[in-house]
Amino acid sequence: MQGAAFRRWIPAAAVVCLLAFCRPVWPQAVPAPALDFSALIAAARVTGPLDFCGEPVPLEDPDVRERMEREILSTLADPHQVILWIKRSRQSLAPIEEVLQRQQLPDDLKYVAIAESALRPHAGSPKGAMGFWQFIEPTGRKYGLQIDPARDERRSLQSSTDAALAYLKDLRQMFGSWTLAVAAYNMGENGLRAEMAQQNARDYYRLHLPMETQRYLFRILTAKLVLKDPGRYGFRLEPGDIYPPVACEPVTVDSDQELTLLAVAQAAGTYVKTIRDLNPELRSYRLAPGRHTLLVPRGAARGFQERLNQVVREATENRRETVYTVKAGDTLSEIAERHGVSLGDLRAWNRLDAKKSIQPGMRLVIQQKVEGASEARP
Repeated sequence: MQGAAFRRWIPAAAVVCLLAFCRPVWPQAVPAPALDFSALIAAARVTGPLDFCGEPVPLEDPDVRERMEREILSTLADPHQVILWIKRSRQSLAPIEEVLQRQQLPDDLKYVAIAESALRPHAGSPKGAMGFWQFIEPTGRKYGLQIDPARDERRSLQSSTDAALAYLKDLRQMFGSWTLAVAAYNMGENGLRAEMAQQNARDYYRLHLPMETQRYLFRILTAKLVLKDPGRYGFRLEPGDIYPPVACEPVTVDSDQELTLLAVAQAAGTYVKTIRDLNPELRSYRLAPGRHTLLVPRGAARGFQERLNQVVREATENRRETVYTVKAGDTLSEIAERHGVSLGDLRAWNRLDAKKSIQPGMRLVIQQKVEGASEARP
């Protein structure tokens, strides 16, 4: 080998040797763990018989079986929600069951409330539906629910359940089956009538309906299957895991003046939060003059009106009322801050609409605590 060529070969050989001895050692690929969804597949498998309110579900139809199993799988993909269904059952489902038994209606109707709101009083929808049974305002009012700035009875379990069952009974009368009744509950009776006429069909399982309604009954049936046998689906809760029924009782409140929920809570020996939680239909911290039926903690009803009268009397004695005349440039928040009162109280004392501005010359009533007076506490 010539000298120049040899000199060129040495560096190349050195690089080859270096790479041979110093090449990185790549980690061995770790095999992916073997996945086994056998339990999930078995849980979603339905063979029947299955019914809704005594009306058979045709699981022998491959399309119906697929829709049923798809809904079961979708529900099991959200296990924390199912756990909450079970945990809330004694608080919310048990009262519905009592009404169904009293009215001799099918027990399966209670699962409609789960499909609608997951048993949440403040559940709402983009279309304006609200409450346990997801009433829109016109239908709620039609079935006797009070919906105004003071109260929204769609959030009351008792009131909304009575209204929902009355509506479902009417729909059952219109369409001849509970299955079609709940479909109409979901999409509206006029919409369902139009689809039935267009398709010349009266079988829910054979009707092409909006996707939400096509899935609706199967959501209800899934709730039924899971809550009847939660252990089969992996939900093995202990008795202590279930939330106990809320211990409460009704009282009738009579007053010729506006009442604060603070006064109600003090008369009941509890807190405003408790009163709001027991009465989710209330939309304000004040009750207008007149008669009101409220839920209070169990044991608080006896002597309630007398204690309330005493709380109101003491509050009146401990506060003085002044009148302020609005000046140019005043804002309501500045007036409230200047007098050491809350903006909400100032609006309530003067029945002011939050959407309207104050004008110079208006006279505002302001109630202020008397120096040295103490607030009553529960």
